[in-house]
Amino acid sequence: MSNAALAPVEFDPLSETFFDDPYEVYRRLRDEAPVYYNRHYGFWALSRYHDVLAAHRDWQTFSSTHGATIDQLTDPQAEQVLSASIIFMDPPEHDRMRRLVSRVFTPKAIADLEPLVRGLVAKYLDRLVGERRVDLLADFAAPFPVEVISAMLGVPEGDRQQIRHWTDAMLSREPGNPKPTRESMEAAMYQAAYLYELAREKRRNPADDMLSGLVATGLSDEEVAGFGGLLAAAGSETVTKLIGNGIVCFDRNPSEWAKILDDPGTLPLAVEEILRYWAPSQYQGRWSTVATEWHGVEIPAEAPVVLVTGAASRDERMYPDPDRFDISRPLSLSLGFGHGIHTCLGAALARLESRVAFEEIRTRYPRYSVDESGLRRVHMSNVAGFSNVPVEVPA
Repeated sequence: MSNAALAPVEFDPLSETFFDDPYEVYRRLRDEAPVYYNRHYGFWALSRYHDVLAAHRDWQTFSSTHGATIDQLTDPQAEQVLSASIIFMDPPEHDRMRRLVSRVFTPKAIADLEPLVRGLVAKYLDRLVGERRVDLLADFAAPFPVEVISAMLGVPEGDRQQIRHWTDAMLSREPGNPKPTRESMEAAMYQAAYLYELAREKRRNPADDMLSGLVATGLSDEEVAGFGGLLAAAGSETVTKLIGNGIVCFDRNPSEWAKILDDPGTLPLAVEEILRYWAPSQYQGRWSTVATEWHGVEIPAEAPVVLVTGAASRDERMYPDPDRFDISRPLSLSLGFGHGIHTCLGAALARLESRVAFEEIRTRYPRYSVDESGLRRVHMSNVAGFSNVPVEVPA
């Protein structure tokens, strides 16, 4: 046995290995270090499905008030500088804020958005008609989701893609460095200032949109801007990465794509399998408020904890043959959109957008092949996926 095989497992969520393919590291985490401590960054990590599920449900022990990413969790001043966003709140503040927007994401409200979603999907795909080589990420999956959430928020049409570019820059990280780059910090400031001014405009001239509705509830302009930034980021990045991941998964697993071609009714389950197999959000950060013991190892109080949903979703203790991409896999409790009080508000919308996107891809590109040499992955704080997915389409 080689020395490399005997080396302790290392989990670095800012390494090239993590950005490119962390799943072998995840397997070793689950098997060898289900309660892992990273000395370099100073965080603990849980990686097994049932451990991650339990921690998501226990917000009293695993608080959200210190941030969601490594840089936030390991910054002693983070709690004082985090924006007024629901993602950084615990009850009762969290419950109050969630109630204010939950009516926008009811099943009926989401179902009513399907014509808007399908129209935008068709708009971006129709632009590619006749091309034999297209980038289905950069030219399609990246631009359309932000149009959907921005329309809901009330962002003027001409500004919507700028929201996406700011979000991309805000989330970007350099390998080995948890801190935002100068460009990331500038993008965050520009977006916050833009949304703050937009909130003020909605206060002066309310319209039939989400930001105006939030203003009417009595939230401050800062709180409305914080909500807007969170929803814009979550509503664009997650769907973009999910669709891009799915395009690659189907190309590498043609028998699964054949199931979609035979029966588009399989798409809802297919979206769940993409979410499990390549989760767009790989981890969620929490703060340990009291000491707890897991598998004989103590996670101390007042410590950063990472809930690695990307690893939990490949746990063989939960999923038979977890590294096989199988859209016929029976439905289970997914962690891909989080769980517990911080389950993603827009999960149903993301599922709708992804289903519609693949329905339209199926119609236009029943046969396609991914140019693997042209695949490019993002380097982001806790989001995983591609920035480029070039495909070739037969004439």
